[in-house]
Amino acid sequence: MSAGRRSFPIIASITKPEQIEAALMSKVEQVILMTGDILHLAEVVDRLHDANKNVYVHVEMVGGIGRDQAAVQYLAEEFRIDGVVSTKSQVITAARQAGIASIQRIFAIDTAAVDTAVKMIASSKPDMIELMPGLMPRVIAELKARLNKPLIVGGLIRHDEEIATALESGANYVSIGDQRFW
Repeated sequence: MSAGRRSFPIIASITKPEQIEAALMSKVEQVILMTGDILHLAEVVDRLHDANKNVYVHVEMVGGIGRDQAAVQYLAEEFRIDGVVSTKSQVITAARQAGIASIQRIFAIDTAAVDTAVKMIASSKPDMIELMPGLMPRVIAELKARLNKPLIVGGLIRHDEEIATALESGANYVSIGDQRFW
């Protein structure tokens, strides 16, 4: 996923195994895999890659995956994933060391949380940031202005207008689990 590229600005958030087929057939170029386990990961990643999708594994959501350097290196080498998604700075650092992309997920629950996230991002240096929830135009614009990174927003988005507002506010991508938008 190149920084700022938006040929199709929707990222499929796959939260249930039954969504994999829809993602395979969709227009999305990127998927965040947030379901399943390490036992079936190779098959899922291979199928998604065969459909020309970039696969980012949310290490806190896929079962059987550790959150240390060895786990991230293993995912990169054995499963050839394109990147990881995590709330943990050490996972983001491990991804850089493994030579894969990283998306640091942050939650904007208040001003202090956003300020702490900006400091954490400066330290861990993810390739992209995912802001949750994605229904905050002012916060999207302010965060985009503070960070020199591609910004993904997701969470609680349900309507076309919300996607348009997020993109108009500065988001590069919108991650969404609703297959209608894929």
